[in-house]
Amino acid sequence: MAILTDDLTTPQIHTQDAETIDRVADPSVLAIEDIHRLLPHRYPFSLVDRIVQYVPGKLAVGLKNVTFNEPHFQGHFPGRPIMPGVLIVEAMAQVGGIIVTQMPDLPEGLFMFAGIDKVRFRRPVVPGDQLVMTVELLSVKARRFGKMQGRAEVDGQLAAEGLLTFSLVDV
Repeated sequence: MAILTDDLTTPQIHTQDAETIDRVADPSVLAIEDIHRLLPHRYPFSLVDRIVQYVPGKLAVGLKNVTFNEPHFQGHFPGRPIMPGVLIVEAMAQVGGIIVTQMPDLPEGLFMFAGIDKVRFRRPVVPGDQLVMTVELLSVKARRFGKMQGRAEVDGQLAAEGLLTFSLVDV
């Protein structure tokens, strides 16, 4: 598992298993290959294309390029494609997963939703949009439960926001 650092004086990724990711010049940026090393999600549920900012144990900002060829647009809705709200929330959770999967003091396991609170959708997300998701870790309790505040924007306009609760389950 790769452990990133926000130490800008050392532009490299520190790793626990001697794995190197030398093509990443900025340690707070993760390409899709890096995200796939950290998260178990794959097509069609890999909903984060890039992490553009990462502050260990605190915050991550991720991008999702919304394209017409995604399978959910066939039925949601014909003639008026809109990204389902549950997938926007899932995308925010995956950005949050980047934070928690790299916290060195947490036990092994799989992070899953335990609750979703105060989620509001403010504007539709459609093909051609770039979803910018900012997720901040608010708290971790008993090294197994935590809360995050998520915010998704398109062109600087709020698309969705809410509190995400996660739980670490044994695998």
